[in-house]
Amino acid sequence: MIELGVNIDHVATVRQARRTYEPDPAIAAALAEQGGADGITFHLREDRRHIQDRDVEVLMQTVTVKTNLELACADDVLAIALRARPDWALLVPESRQEVTTEGGLNVAADDGRIAAAIERLKNQDILTSLFVDPDTDQVAAAAKLGADAVELHTGPYALAQRNAINDELDRLRAAGQVAIESGLRLHAGHGLNYTNVRPVAKLPGMIELNIGHSIVSRAVMVGMKEAVAEMRRILDVCCP
Repeated sequence: MIELGVNIDHVATVRQARRTYEPDPAIAAALAEQGGADGITFHLREDRRHIQDRDVEVLMQTVTVKTNLELACADDVLAIALRARPDWALLVPESRQEVTTEGGLNVAADDGRIAAAIERLKNQDILTSLFVDPDTDQVAAAAKLGADAVELHTGPYALAQRNAINDELDRLRAAGQVAIESGLRLHAGHGLNYTNVRPVAKLPGMIELNIGHSIVSRAVMVGMKEAVAEMRRILDVCCP
């Protein structure tokens, strides 16, 4: 059965629009668990545009399913991750100017920064995943650096139209195959929603999908518990 990680960043985005105390990401996480989430994902960005340091502390104290902390290889957020000790750390590229993560890490060109972050995380028994484009060279490089998993960037697939959709699925499939052959756990995320998630969930070897914006958007209409439950039902039907 496909594991569903629910990203709660954009609950914090709404809160930060007024810089107040609601809605609370920790409450959203609890409701996501009730809806069937297998994990809770949250991204502590360098500019703290949504999730804040205190959110990390509270979430680590209250989440009862798997925790997945997204972060760049920056020293300050890495230090917080080492103290918090989530189950998983997802290393991602980060730019202050971007609206959301725009692409995968260039693992193949790592100058030692990614490798050093992985080593530090592993020393605290934190499993490490790398967010990469669906490129076989990048996946192979992730395996060489000792990552435990790769999360394939599904943004281009989510934006593709007509014949390009199959082309992007082929890229994901090929990258996933390299991940499996390299002994990496296969995850995927970015831009997945209630309409386009099924083909990605059905890719050979897929273990986990991390979905945020679509679920939070749906939650505005039907509530977080039901929004997560709807996605859980889709995954259970297509990948029993």
